[in-house]
Amino acid sequence: MILYEYPFNERIRTYLRLEYLFRRLALLVPREHPVDHHFALHTLFEIMDVAARADLKSDVMKDLEKHKMGLAAFRGNPAISEAVLDQVIAQLDGCFDALNKQPGKAGQSLTDNEWLMSIRSRIGIPGGTCEFDLPGYYAWQQFEPARRQADLARWSSTLGALAESIHVLMKLLRDSGSPQKVMTTNGQLQQALPPGRTFQLLRLRIEPELNLVPEISGNRLMVSVRLMKHEPGERLHASSDSVPFELTLCS
Repeated sequence: MILYEYPFNERIRTYLRLEYLFRRLALLVPREHPVDHHFALHTLFEIMDVAARADLKSDVMKDLEKHKMGLAAFRGNPAISEAVLDQVIAQLDGCFDALNKQPGKAGQSLTDNEWLMSIRSRIGIPGGTCEFDLPGYYAWQQFEPARRQADLARWSSTLGALAESIHVLMKLLRDSGSPQKVMTTNGQLQQALPPGRTFQLLRLRIEPELNLVPEISGNRLMVSVRLMKHEPGERLHASSDSVPFELTLCS
């Protein structure tokens, strides 16, 4: 099954982007080729760009506290394991404290590293990190892989609190939804959202053999899915097929 996710607000859109970048960084750092480590640095700078939003840190901390209060209300419920509940709340507390102790924006300490910032200023220019432009960076790429990995791990650790917080928040959000089987009519689905609930994320799973790509749109009242089909020439065309897929709404 191919999983597609659609955020209903800008905050979750930012969380998804950060989650994607952190996942990519975690894949690139353990590799050994200098090209992989070049793109690991590029990813690190992308994370800094996304995390530069002034209210991001406060939004994450508010969400951590909100989830903690919501989970605390389950204490004493015989259907809930107290041990698991305590573990999740402790994890939320740990993320909150780690972020709270971090001065300024996530990754701000890296901006004091002039060598890294010289690379950051050139990395967006096509071919801007050639050896004649940044000989010091070129020399770093010739180091042993273990040394480069250690440097990347040290720089990435300044963003560890944010990465863990995003991971915990998105897991809790995804766990809040219950999947349901739905069917399109002539390649389209429109579904009214239940009143009284504010959904933040839509998750859609579809069989890859169908060769269909969902185009998703939504607001607080309704979601709409239109299925597109790959045609010769790599273009997408609207599908008229009626096919099943799995839909999950998370609040």
